[in-house]
Formats: sequence, C-alpha cells, structure tokens
Amino acid sequence: MRNKITGCLVVLSLGALVAGGCAKKEIVKPEEQAPAVTAPAPEVSKPAQPQAQPQAPVTEQTPVREPVVAPEPTRQTTGSTGTDLQGQLQKVYFNFDSSDLSEDSRSTLSKNAEYLSKQQGIKIRIEGNCDERGSDDYNMALGERRAKSAKDYLVNLGIAADRISTISYGEEKPVDQGHDEAAWAKNRRDEFVVVK
Repeated sequence: MRNKITGCLVVLSLGALVAGGCAKKEIVKPEEQAPAVTAPAPEVSKPAQPQAQPQAPVTEQTPVREPVVAPEPTRQTTGSTGTDLQGQLQKVYFNFDSSDLSEDSRSTLSKNAEYLSKQQGIKIRIEGNCDERGSDDYNMALGERRAKSAKDYLVNLGIAADRISTISYGEEKPVDQGHDEAAWAKNRRDEFVVVK
C-alpha cells in the first residue's frame, strides 16, 4: 500500500516538474524571438526617432498640468470690467481658528466695499479658506464662517446681499504649501472673486 502511494506521489511530482518545465520553455521562446526582431542593426542609424519618443511623453505631461492652472484665472476674471475690479479686490486674513475680523481685515473690506459701490453691476464670490490644521469637516465649516463674516461686513457697508455669494474651500486651496506658521497665515484667508 505504501509503495502504491509512494509511486503515485513520484508520478505526480514528475508530472508537475514536466508541466513546470514546459511553461518555462514557452516563456523563454518569446524572449528569444524579441531580441531577434530588435537585433537587426539597420535601425540603429535612426537614433533621432527613439530620442523623439521619450520627448513626446514629456510634452504630454506638460499639457496635463496646464489645464489645471488655466481654469483659475478664467474663473476669477470674467469680462473687462470684472478683470479691472478683480485686481482691486484684496484678500482678508484671519487669526488661527477664528472667523472674527481684525482691524486690518475691516480696513481691507472697507476698501473692497468702495470698489464694489462704484461697480453696481458686478457680483462677487467670497471664498473662505483655512490652513491645513484641523479636520476636513471642521475646516470647511470654519471657511464658511469666514466667508460669511466678510459678507455680513460688506452688507453692513451698503453692498447688496444678492451681489455676494460665499463658498468654503476649507484647506483644499492653499496659497503656500509650507507647513509652518508663515505658510499657515497666508492660507487663513478670504478671497474675493468677480463672477459677473
């Protein structure tokens, strides 16, 4: 009985070795054919084509980055009057974990209100932003409170509420990618974007 079991195991082992050996031979054969196809040297005299091919992927990567950058200016500047006004609207900055307006922020908002008063047909969007500290949900809510604070201040200065919309980007759109207080201070802001 043991001899039969041992014999079966030997036969199965040999079968596995033969099957495994055949698979290796099939893999080696295509590799041998591939160098035979690339081995002819007449195409070595055309190095310009292989060099041109690596340059093409670099060119393909560059347009992928350009569309990401291009929509932002288009979004922010709509129309010639909007473009002129967009340059006049200043950002407002906030202290850490706060949506309260500082004296500097109020001064900046007063200047923005003056420009908006001169351009009655213009509508703006206030975009609330945060630094990277805090959870995503918390920063989205904080960015919304910051945008609302600026809107309320502008409305108190006489700008019609229907001319102002708000949105929060939380920490999604940092101006400075750094991870220190100087970078975080730049990212805690409201931006004013002309939408019409």
